[in-house]
Amino acid sequence: MKFYRYSTYKLMFLLTTVLAITSCETDFDNPNAAASDQVFTSREGILATTIGMQELYSTTGMRYIIETPAITTREGGITTTFQNMIDLEDGGDIPNTNSNVVGLWTTMLRVVGIAEDIAANAAELDIDAGTKSGLIANAKLFHAMSIGAMAQNYEQVIVATSEDNPPFISRIEGYNTAITLLNEAKSAIAANPISAEFEAEVLRGDIDLENTINAMLARFNLFAGNYDAAIAAASEVDQTSSSVFTYDTQNLNPIWSRVFQNSAPNFKPQDNFGLPASFVFEDGDGRFDFYMVPLDELNQNQFPIEDLAGFFDADTGSIPIYLPDEMNLIIAEANLRKSSPDTGAAVTALNLVLTDTDDIFGVNANVSAYDGDTSVAVLLDEVYKNRRAELFLTGMSLEDSRRFGRPDPTPTVQNFDEERNRNFYPYPNTERDNNTNTPDDPAI
Repeated sequence: MKFYRYSTYKLMFLLTTVLAITSCETDFDNPNAAASDQVFTSREGILATTIGMQELYSTTGMRYIIETPAITTREGGITTTFQNMIDLEDGGDIPNTNSNVVGLWTTMLRVVGIAEDIAANAAELDIDAGTKSGLIANAKLFHAMSIGAMAQNYEQVIVATSEDNPPFISRIEGYNTAITLLNEAKSAIAANPISAEFEAEVLRGDIDLENTINAMLARFNLFAGNYDAAIAAASEVDQTSSSVFTYDTQNLNPIWSRVFQNSAPNFKPQDNFGLPASFVFEDGDGRFDFYMVPLDELNQNQFPIEDLAGFFDADTGSIPIYLPDEMNLIIAEANLRKSSPDTGAAVTALNLVLTDTDDIFGVNANVSAYDGDTSVAVLLDEVYKNRRAELFLTGMSLEDSRRFGRPDPTPTVQNFDEERNRNFYPYPNTERDNNTNTPDDPAI
């Protein structure tokens, strides 16, 4: 589907590394873009393209990854009259032209296409072996994360963009494709450790590539139902290390841009992390103060909203690629979902989250250890509750809501009491108009 590879993403646009996010709902191509073969024939070109790919994902991509499911699952309540946001909060029959639905899909496919080109061309360059392995592993990581973002939000996905009319595969196949890419990335840097050059010019002390690969292996293996593999990968992550997307005055924190940059924000967080009142947290849970500032207001659809804090209240504040306690929650959930559940291991992992006081990002629940019912069903509810609190606004709430069997939405009926108002998003009109393999839209 060359529409995505060469018309939708423009490599010179990436090389400018100016991807400022505003509340504008339109994304324009650069008519002065360079041809792709002009940026992959040199060390400088491919490194610059890699940096551009990361910036595209961390700015435009992270906006859609976080914001879109947040509104669908009630993590956030809209505070705007933009139709795309109204559509998301209303749910039901969301149009295929909704700019969030289109933006999430097309941005992830842009990253996939760039990542494919980086991995393929890096292998042919005469450069340091550790720089080459870093380029390939990093490209496969971003390729995998982009597939994973699509699979969390769409019923079927595209995993490669190298042909016209690329086929769609199931979201579970998508996760397993992402897992294959991550294992290839892991093998690449095991064979040739990352060079100091790649660390300095691309990772810049912000991204711990090895730990991020393992964290994504844990995440996507959990989502694909590979529970032993999820536990193994999560156990390999060094929870004292961090990986973050950083921002500057030219590339602003994308959620800050949506909430604080303009006098009329697009959304604000809902209290109780968007969960029904039946999910009760212990008094003094530190995650409330970390992520939210009490406001005592309602939005236009009578959702109780708060002011946003956490990783999103500074224009150049960094956003973690993953949170350390996600690994403990993965270990807890996977132990509960195994064919022979291990509730003891699940409670042990859950307690690492509940009693945390020294999280490297300051996301500390700092409450009592779990002492409730240890049946699998009750413990799964406890894991879900803590995922919604710990991993607030990380883009995983829609995947979590479905996976934990929370109530399905009612098709075509607007009901603001529902925990989520869609199961999956419709496929964008931009895809349907250019790819005859596009499936029918899901009913809800």
